[in-house]
Amino acid sequence: MTRRSIALAALLGLPASAAHSQAHVGTVHFPTSCSAAVAPDVDRGVALLHSFEFGASIAAFNSVLARDSTCAMAYWGIALSRWTNPMAPGDRPLANLQQGRQAADAATRLGAGTAVSERERGYIQAVSRLYDDFEHVDQRTRLASYEQAMRELMVRAPADTEAIIFHALSLVAAASPTDKTYAKQLEAGKILEALWAKKPNHPGLAHYIIHAYDYPSLAGKARVAAQRYATIAPSAAHALHMPSHTFTRVGMWRESVDANTRSMKLALANGSIGEALHAADYAMYADLQLGRNADAKALLDRLPSIAARFDPKAITGAAPASAGYFALASIPARWVLERRAWSEAAALVPHQTDYPYTEAMTYFARALGASHTGDLTSARVAIDSLASIQERLSAAKEVYWSGQVEIQRLTAVAWLDLASKQPDRALAGMREAVAREDATEKSAVTPGPLAPARELLGDMLEALGRPAEARAEYRATLLKEPNRRHASLRLGVKQALD
Repeated sequence: MTRRSIALAALLGLPASAAHSQAHVGTVHFPTSCSAAVAPDVDRGVALLHSFEFGASIAAFNSVLARDSTCAMAYWGIALSRWTNPMAPGDRPLANLQQGRQAADAATRLGAGTAVSERERGYIQAVSRLYDDFEHVDQRTRLASYEQAMRELMVRAPADTEAIIFHALSLVAAASPTDKTYAKQLEAGKILEALWAKKPNHPGLAHYIIHAYDYPSLAGKARVAAQRYATIAPSAAHALHMPSHTFTRVGMWRESVDANTRSMKLALANGSIGEALHAADYAMYADLQLGRNADAKALLDRLPSIAARFDPKAITGAAPASAGYFALASIPARWVLERRAWSEAAALVPHQTDYPYTEAMTYFARALGASHTGDLTSARVAIDSLASIQERLSAAKEVYWSGQVEIQRLTAVAWLDLASKQPDRALAGMREAVAREDATEKSAVTPGPLAPARELLGDMLEALGRPAEARAEYRATLLKEPNRRHASLRLGVKQALD
């Protein structure tokens, strides 16, 4: 066992009682009409909210209400916290929506009083847009409405830095994953960078700059924020993890491992198990890109002990229940697919959850594994499961995840066609999967696809004895996924790890 494996084993055994206080979460001032006695806790709640420490922010705002039951903005903070991670593309669970709307309604009732400022009413009206008629209005429409409300508030209160920051975040959250101009993200980034120069210890600014530029062509713009964020809010597990989004985008694997190991340690100590699982997925990905299979295996072996503590109903850190389930499915799939361990991939066991796209990752790995080992019947069964999941997601209007599962299905079918001695059909299907993957973006929940479609196209071309074309696809893979180990090895390129 390596030194890091031993350290990881130790940190995974940390009890929840080992959690230290959330003392260092950055500097935020959020003036309200609430009593002066609760102002520090309001500031603290908003600071935690900016680092997506939602469980802690809800606790802070409830502490405010315990001492000032008329504080409308405490209910605003709870409502925004109940929305959880604005970067998560899937529809919010019903319980979150119901609880969030209750808090927003309470804020609205208290906000009708004369003691509450028009500025505060603007925040309350905006957060209510996230929950208004959620039974009939789709989530993307409500997100767009929230963004517009925050823009209007920013215009009405141009001196309110917090309104500007929350508006910038709403721009990134509302951006379409198929918009390759990144117009909203670039607008947000410009706003945030200008403010960060004036408020270098504000946690939301560094955090949201990373999110704004969390795309292959923009990631370099977030390097400084990635290197600084963890020092601004070191008591927030998500702040320790978040720099790895940028590190992953630019292929800084060692830095990603270090960031996520620290994040996991704090998240586990604080009982934020979803956050720990999310960090573990990023750490697994980085370990595999470094070829640190012993460390990756140590993490895989300890996954059940983390999963045993996972409560999908708990709101703790940035990672919602869906992110926890995502990591539980993706980590075993990454372990086998990155190593091209096809027999192991074919033997993975799917686990049903309320988020079918997490199960799809297992079926995807099973399909590829079965096709590569010649078990075409099992490959077809796994592909049928992918098709069923895609149809369910489409019917539920989960447009993003439906599209991602369709990419997996197309890829799996292509490899089945290759195994069935139909190379032309296989290549056509694989190229369609590549085109679809290139047309969208990965979710923030994942460090990257289980196996990039373009990289798999390169593998297919190699298998067909077309090395020059394969090399072109591997080179193109590295433009979007710098320093990926498999593509680099196929090209004979040394990874830039220093």
